[in-house]
Amino acid sequence: MKAKLIYNLDELDDKTSHLRAIKSLDLTLCLWDLDQDLRAKIKYAPDDMSEDTYKAYEDVRTTLHQLMSKYSLNFDDILI
Repeated sequence: MKAKLIYNLDELDDKTSHLRAIKSLDLTLCLWDLDQDLRAKIKYAPDDMSEDTYKAYEDVRTTLHQLMSKYSLNFDDILI
């Protein structure tokens, strides 16, 4: 089974769609790095980190996961 995506790069809409397609992995890796950075900040929080800061990191990571779920995005599906 094969799939081909064909774009007319002289047309603005196609050019934008092409850019979205070729940059999707970069965007996924960016989100992965953000998720892993937040995970590390939570998991290895220093003793002097305030509870508010810790909770903020947890909240941002939770929101990221909720948004990914909303758009049916899963790192395991994309990065394997």
